[in-house]
Order: sequence, then C-alpha cells, then structure tokens
Amino acid sequence: QVQLVESGGGLVQAGGSLRLSCAASGRTFSRYYMGWFRQAPGKEREFVATINWSGSSIYYADSVKGRFTISRDNTKNTVYLQMNSLKPEDTAVYYCAADQRNIMYGNIGYWGRGTQVTVSS
Repeated sequence: QVQLVESGGGLVQAGGSLRLSCAASGRTFSRYYMGWFRQAPGKEREFVATINWSGSSIYYADSVKGRFTISRDNTKNTVYLQMNSLKPEDTAVYYCAADQRNIMYGNIGYWGRGTQVTVSS
C-alpha cells in the first residue's frame, strides 16, 4: 500500500518558519517528481513546489519564491518544504504529492492526507 504521510505543520506567527516533511512508503519514489500543493479555506488547491528525482529540476509558485525551499532525501523516501518568512496568506492545508510526471502540471498519482499550517498575524 502506497502512502504519503506529511508532518511538521502547526501554528506560527507571521515572519516565522516551519519545515514540512513527507515520508513515502509502499514503493520507491526515487524516480518520481515529489512536491507540495496547498488549499486554503474556500479556495481551490494550488501548486506550491516540486522537485524531480535528482533535484536538478525545481519549480515554485510565484507566491512562495524566495521564501520556501523544497528538497528531498531519496535514501529516506522523503521530501521537505522549508517555509520561511511565513505570511497569514500561507495558511492552508499542505498536501504532499508524487507522480512520475511533473506534478506542477496536475499529474498526481499519489496524494498525502495533508497537514495544517496556520500563520497568525
């Protein structure tokens, strides 16, 4: 059974930082694109960041460029999202995603259940 399990969400003040982790199990994701989407209340789910298997291709949404950093450790089947300079508008449920194709184009084979990130002003 394939699982993506997120962790690291929580409540933080504006300007603070959080690090999300997504651990994959059930298969080897070393050749997969992995990354993050988010969904704020009343809004559609949106792309945040993605990284290919080697780390040579990384893409970010414009709204998080310069503040968020995505990375992965294939030995641990884990992808990370370091979030700095957080803003109240970053408040959302953050979902881990994986696919053999670039997930920023909506090709999502696997989803995690999400972790809540709340940024207070």
